[in-house]
Amino acid sequence: MPNMDPRKHEMPTQEAKIRATNFLEVATGYTEEMALSEAERCLNCPKRPCVNGCPVHIAIPDFIAKIKEKDYDGAYKVISLSSSLPAVCGRVCPQESQCEAQCIRGKGMVPKKDANGQIVKDENNKPVMVQPEGVAIGRLERFVADYHNKYNKELPVKPESNGHKVAVIGSGPSGLACAGDLAKAGTKVTIFEALHTAGGVLVYGIPEFRLPKTIVSKEIENLKALGVDIKTNVVIGKTLTIDELFEDGYDAVFVGSGAGLPKFMNIPGEGLKGVLSANEFLTRINLMKAYQSEHTSTPVQHCKHVAVVGGGNVAMDAARSARRLGAEVTIIYRRTENELPARKEEIEHAKEEGIVFKFLTNPTKINGDENGNCKSITCIQMELGEPDASGRRRPVEIPNSEFDIEVDEVIMALGTSPNPLIKSTTKGLETQKWGGIIAEEETGLTSRENVYAGGDAVTGAATVILAMGAGKKAAAAILESFKK
Repeated sequence: MPNMDPRKHEMPTQEAKIRATNFLEVATGYTEEMALSEAERCLNCPKRPCVNGCPVHIAIPDFIAKIKEKDYDGAYKVISLSSSLPAVCGRVCPQESQCEAQCIRGKGMVPKKDANGQIVKDENNKPVMVQPEGVAIGRLERFVADYHNKYNKELPVKPESNGHKVAVIGSGPSGLACAGDLAKAGTKVTIFEALHTAGGVLVYGIPEFRLPKTIVSKEIENLKALGVDIKTNVVIGKTLTIDELFEDGYDAVFVGSGAGLPKFMNIPGEGLKGVLSANEFLTRINLMKAYQSEHTSTPVQHCKHVAVVGGGNVAMDAARSARRLGAEVTIIYRRTENELPARKEEIEHAKEEGIVFKFLTNPTKINGDENGNCKSITCIQMELGEPDASGRRRPVEIPNSEFDIEVDEVIMALGTSPNPLIKSTTKGLETQKWGGIIAEEETGLTSRENVYAGGDAVTGAATVILAMGAGKKAAAAILESFKK
C-alpha cells in the first residue's frame, strides 16, 4: 500500500547545541526503514513532472521504484545514467524548488491529522486543511548514493578510447559533470584545476558540516578510474592559455572555471582588518582546514562578534562556520525573511544554531579602532518599496534610522562573478559586461571555435545541479562535434 502521509519523513540531524560546536555533518541521513517508507509516498505519475524539474533529468520514479524493491544498486544505476555526483546533489541541491516542487504529492490541500491519525477539526467542526509535501527526492537520492559508497567498492571500468582528447578548465560541478560524460564515451580528458585540490566550489565553498570532503574525493576517484587526468596548481590564462591547449593537441576545451571573484559594497571601512569576503573565509575554513587550528598553517581569526552581510546559501555557510568557531553571529539582510534566497533548510538550521537575523537592515560603513581593526558596523533600517527589475520589492532607506552593531569581524557574502583572467588571455572569447562567458544555452558553445563553457563561468553564481546540467549539455555537444 502507498504511504499517503502528507508530510515527508524528517531528516535526522545532530542536536543544534551540539552541532554548533563541531564541523561534523549536520544531517545524518535516512535509515533504510525511513527510505522505504518515504519511497512508498511516490505515486509513479505517468507524466513524471519531477523529471522535468530536475536540471539533469534523472528518471526519478524509476530509481524510487528500485528503492521500493530494496534494489539499491539498481537505484544507483538509474541515477548514474543522468548524474555523476549523486551523493553531492542529494546533499546540496535545492530540490524543494526543482524536482520536489513539481511532485504531485505536494499539490492541493489535505486534511490535517493528529499523532493518532485522526483528522483535526476547527471550531466549526470542519477539517483543518494543510499544504502537503512532495516526496523527499533529494533525501532518497542521498540514501541510495551513501548506500552505494558504503557497500560497493568497485570502481568504474575505463572505456575504450574514441581517439579524441578534451581539456576541461576547472574541477567544480560543471567541469566534473562534463569530464564524466566525455570519459564514459572514451574521450581522453584532462582537468586543469587552479587550486591544489580538485573539487572546485565543492571543496572550497561548501562547509564540511553540509558536504563532507570524503564524498567529493570518492566522486573524483571514480572519474580517475574512467581515465580522467587531473592537473592541479594550473591557472589557465597564466600557467597555460587556451590557445596553448589547442597547440598541445586538444580537440576541444570546456571552461568550467566558476565564479570566484567576490563582490563588496564599496562602503567606508571595507579596508579595515577583520573585513573579508565569504569566499576567502570559507576557502580558509574548508580547503585549508582552518577550523582545525592546531593543525593548520593558514588560520582564521577567532572572533567574539561576527556580522555576515547577505542572505544566500554562502551567507548561511559563512555564518554557521563562524558560529562553530565560537562567535556570536548576526546576519544582516536588506529585505525581509520572505525574500531570503537561501534554502529554507539552511535558514532553519542557522536559527536553531543561535544565529541572529537582522532583516530590513543595510550597512552604510564599518568603523575601526586606533589600530585599524574592525570594531563596529553602522547600519540603516530599510523598508520595501516598489518592485525592481528582478520583480522583488526594492529596499528603501528609512531616514535617520542608523544604528551600530558591535563586531570584530565582517564577512561580505554578496555574490561573486567570473575571474576575468581567461577572458583577457583568450582572443575572440565574447563575454557579458559583468564578465560571464557568452555561450549557447543548449550546447555551451562560445564565440571561439571548439571552446565550450558552462556553470557559474557563464551564469554567475548559481546551484551545483544547474552547473552540472550545463557541463552535461556541453559534453553531449562536444561528442556530437566529433562525428562531423
